[in-house]
Amino acid sequence: MLGLFLLEAGAFLASHLAAGFGAGIAVIGAGIGIGKIGASANEGIGRQPEAAADIRGGSLILSALIEGIALFAVVVTLLLALK
Repeated sequence: MLGLFLLEAGAFLASHLAAGFGAGIAVIGAGIGIGKIGASANEGIGRQPEAAADIRGGSLILSALIEGIALFAVVVTLLLALK
């Protein structure tokens, strides 16, 4: 009886731990990607100030896409944990 309980609790813990790691890795990757986009945008605006509006618009769109992918990854990991 106790062994069965520990086996079920271990599987529950492992699935939630894996979901936490998956969500964390997705968010860290998104943060790194958005940081690189921001750094490149700042460098591009510094080199060509007259193209600042185009660079800013492109970097904003790319950042939003990366945020969407990260949110999707977090939702998928949480859904897999609650399965």
